Amino acid sequence: MNEFTHLEPTPHEAGPLEWMHRVDLSTLDDAHLHQAKRCLLDLLGVAAGATRTPLADKAARFATTQHGGERPLLFAPGHASPSGVALHGAWLIDALDAHDGQVLTKGHAGVALLPGLLALPEIDTLSGRDFLALLVVGYEIATRAGIALHATSPDYHTSGAWNALGVAAVAARLRGVDAETLHHALGIAEFYGPRSQMMRCIDHPTMLKDGSGWGAMTGLSAALLAVDGFTGAPALTLTAPQASAVWRDLGSRWYVHEQYFKAYPVCRWAQPAVEAVLALAGEIRDPARISRIEIVTFHEGKRLHVTHPETTEQAQYSLPWSVACALGRGSVDVAGVCDELDAPDLKALAGKVEIREDDAFNARFPAERWARARLHLDSGEVLESPDLEARGNPDSPLTDAEVLAKYRALAEPVLGERAARLRDVVMSLETRPASELLALLGAP
Repeated sequence: MNEFTHLEPTPHEAGPLEWMHRVDLSTLDDAHLHQAKRCLLDLLGVAAGATRTPLADKAARFATTQHGGERPLLFAPGHASPSGVALHGAWLIDALDAHDGQVLTKGHAGVALLPGLLALPEIDTLSGRDFLALLVVGYEIATRAGIALHATSPDYHTSGAWNALGVAAVAARLRGVDAETLHHALGIAEFYGPRSQMMRCIDHPTMLKDGSGWGAMTGLSAALLAVDGFTGAPALTLTAPQASAVWRDLGSRWYVHEQYFKAYPVCRWAQPAVEAVLALAGEIRDPARISRIEIVTFHEGKRLHVTHPETTEQAQYSLPWSVACALGRGSVDVAGVCDELDAPDLKALAGKVEIREDDAFNARFPAERWARARLHLDSGEVLESPDLEARGNPDSPLTDAEVLAKYRALAEPVLGERAARLRDVVMSLETRPASELLALLGAP
């Protein structure tokens, strides 16, 4: 007998599994759908902008040569298998660190969920409303799995370790599986999910990024394996007693509304420092007058220590470079982290940054991320900012107009006139078939 199949579930075990299996997509209200559209538009803008990174070509080449199939790649020529599409799409979005996230997970759900949804042929005949509703459900499962995994594991793991469960859940739902098969899919995704050490890539930034490519591929593969009868161990992020509190309010508290949106394409931990120096930038006519830049922040932000990045990955995980771009260019954009790494003025500013951590800021992490800045001018004057968090958190969200402006800045240089059409389809997707969206996601 299969011990997994005949395991007697506790009420908390049965609860989240039953909810995932039976949640009525038609009951999600307009607020849920609107937030899903904001997430979708933001993810697509980031994906388009990420085609400007060196990783984009490598991801497409690997997916088409090693995961052959008939599903179209996101914003790239060629086709791949469902697992290849999921891998490629999440790699692509993760290549530009501008996608949404959630503070308690210390990571990202949407980066894997969208490619996971796009991977399966069942999506081609789905209504746009159900597409958005599945995205909402995916955010629920992935975010809660991330919180549960952080609560039960001593290591700080990449997002792929837990967003794989969100992908497995929505893929299993698309395939119409029963509750037992769904649990096998989640157990496979949890077991095979990449529990890679996040801080290793913070200290040594490379194309590994946040593990979400492997997370999306793992979650999609887990669902397909479960459908074929492949068995998995119980998913402890759902069934372990110490994780039960995370799932208790499932269906009443919606984590899709607790995602943050990034204003800049750099690590979230650098963004409070960006806001702090931008608060002072109006008082400085010439950034060259700055002799020293003090940033006071939390420990993890201090770990973003690369001063003169040589790759876009290093730039995206660099607090000094992010601050230099903010002071030297008035913001941080794709050009700053991709095209201007040899800019002498930015190098000079980055070299003036000194970072130290603050115990009070450390105590408020991860739920809150704070920084303040002191700019020392050559005149001897010192400008000091207030303590600031990054914009875009649920308590200080980016407006719809700001999300749209960000999308346009990322997508229009790559997609041209198609960007406007894609925007219109996304923002009215609940009244359209999903196929109208899919038709706009091919190579630029």
